[in-house]
Amino acid sequence: MSGDLPEYYFRVRENGALVFRIDTENRQRRIEMIQIAMVNIRNGEIKPQGDRELTEADRAAIGDWMHDRSALLALRDMDDIHRSIDHLNLTAQWVQSKATDAQLDEVTDKLLLAMHDLRTVLVRKKADRITRD
Repeated sequence: MSGDLPEYYFRVRENGALVFRIDTENRQRRIEMIQIAMVNIRNGEIKPQGDRELTEADRAAIGDWMHDRSALLALRDMDDIHRSIDHLNLTAQWVQSKATDAQLDEVTDKLLLAMHDLRTVLVRKKADRITRD
């Protein structure tokens, strides 16, 4: 099994990850995870843990992970937006076909304000793109 393990493990956090080096070359042949760094994906900061010096291989692996993670998060963002469009359509269908008066009283103002806010931002951004082009 130890031959199949990666050299690094990234424990994902909200804004990055803790980076561990995987070590199986010890007397007990146990898997040891040695924390070597903390990564902040938002600002690109890599903080070595303690007084540890990161090797070029460490930095390259962390850089690759940051690049891949950023791409994955961007894909997830777009997927979330496409799901939101589906939810808006499902919400419209629910309002038209199933919602009771009490349910509509509970959500109408919140939905209208959220949709107004979204529409305002979308129109402003589209106008900015049009005038910029």
